[in-house]
Amino acid sequence: MSTVSLPETVGKLSVVVIAYNDEALVGEAIRSALDQGPVVAEVVAVDDRSSDGTARVLDELAARHPRVRVVHRTENSGGCGTPRNDGIEAATAPYVMFLDSDDVLPEGAAEALVAAAERHRTPVAVGVCVRRELPEGRDVRWQPGLYREPALLETPEELRPLLHDTLCVNKVYARAFLDEHGIRFPDGRFVYEDFLFTARVYAAAPRIAVIPDTVYVWHVRRAAAQLSISLDRGGVSNWQARIAAHRAAVETFAEAGRAELAAACRTKFLEHDLRMYARDVRLRDAGHRADWWAATRDHLAGFGEAEIAAAVAPARWIARFLLAAEEPRDLLRLSRLAANPARLLPPYAGTRTAAVWADDLPQARLDGMDALPLDELPLVVDAVLRTGGGELHLTVRDLYGRLADAAPRSAELSFLPRGDDEPARTERVELRAETDADGAVAGWSGRAPVRFTGLADTGRRRGRQGVQLWDVVATVTCADGESFTTSLRPPDGSQRRSVLPSSRYGVLLVQQYATANGSLAVRIAPGARDGFRAVGARLRRLARSSQ
Repeated sequence: MSTVSLPETVGKLSVVVIAYNDEALVGEAIRSALDQGPVVAEVVAVDDRSSDGTARVLDELAARHPRVRVVHRTENSGGCGTPRNDGIEAATAPYVMFLDSDDVLPEGAAEALVAAAERHRTPVAVGVCVRRELPEGRDVRWQPGLYREPALLETPEELRPLLHDTLCVNKVYARAFLDEHGIRFPDGRFVYEDFLFTARVYAAAPRIAVIPDTVYVWHVRRAAAQLSISLDRGGVSNWQARIAAHRAAVETFAEAGRAELAAACRTKFLEHDLRMYARDVRLRDAGHRADWWAATRDHLAGFGEAEIAAAVAPARWIARFLLAAEEPRDLLRLSRLAANPARLLPPYAGTRTAAVWADDLPQARLDGMDALPLDELPLVVDAVLRTGGGELHLTVRDLYGRLADAAPRSAELSFLPRGDDEPARTERVELRAETDADGAVAGWSGRAPVRFTGLADTGRRRGRQGVQLWDVVATVTCADGESFTTSLRPPDGSQRRSVLPSSRYGVLLVQQYATANGSLAVRIAPGARDGFRAVGARLRRLARSSQ
């Protein structure tokens, strides 16, 4: 993207930056806004009564840059909504955009958004947000399916998919549009305030210009002393606040007469919010689990069957299970079904045409099990990595007879450096059927070599210095031509570490482990020095966790 502004976009945008106790980072955020070029008429920085040096940093920036104006709040608001509202009121340009003090705008973002809004004469323009994991710098696109190509959304039906994007920061808004419809953020301590603001925007049914450009970089600092709201999910209050924000969004659509958007908002909750939190419940204590279960079932009780049925298969199955189970149970199974990729662990109750979660929960239907294509089924591929022999044993498990019909024939294993989309190495595996004691097919298995020194070499060539993280993905092809791709499931307790001889590096420290979603991953430290560093880092993490 270019920062050279078109004549019709010069001076058209006010960037509102809100800050609270963020003196170390807010300067970078404001500089990224100023670097957008002439399209930015001003940066309105709102200090929410910080107790550190944030106010001083903002005043110094304003003294050096005429386009920076500072609004000092006299008392802390307790949330993000009120300072953003202050910024809207103080803004003078035709369009407004929001930027948090610990994030940045990429080059050309403001120009791209304002140009799209001007070209299509829309009051809202939206682009891609990426989540940047720090300190490693790995980017993950937020809701990538929504922004593959330019689009102009003009009807409520076209707007429905955009309900999955509840962010307020990857968009520009015409101030006249916000004023005309009285659209503001909720004031005070309202967690997930962007849910409600975005719902108010969508409820007004504006025409929206969509661009495939990256317009916002959301910095994710998992090791920060103070976690962001989206990462601070350890307390059940965070989930309760998310439910409250979702209810307010649904009510906003209903009050605006947008029943179709209210229903789509509930379905989105099942597909995104519920799955994200459900996979972590097993990690919480008994009190948290009980409170989470009660709050979730109470919320889901207000959903209509059509809203549940409209959700994708794993999401609607999870909802029906939670409604059927009065107390927390089957937590590992719930976690794996809620993960991405989804996997349904045994036992498999019912039949293919009438599959259910468990024999004692017949109302928890797993509908569609007989009709979903293989690549949408939550299939399980078990894997045992033998580091000593450099071999991976995998077994593809059947699910209600669906794979028996398709007859798996081969698997292609892809070894991907963490964060890369392109595999660094692939291995083809021929699969053979395995039978149980009764002669029935229990699965399809195969073996593939794993060359750890070769992986380490490839990682080094791709700039991966020090410890390397590798994910393994399998694409299974069947005799009928169907195929599916999923990650591998290691055995429980497979956090094993091995020291292997290497002619190139002397030694390789290799550790196989299960990721947070239960997928097989491999950590490789080439050479003694990196190996000792990896062990030392592990020991330090263990020491901190025991304090």
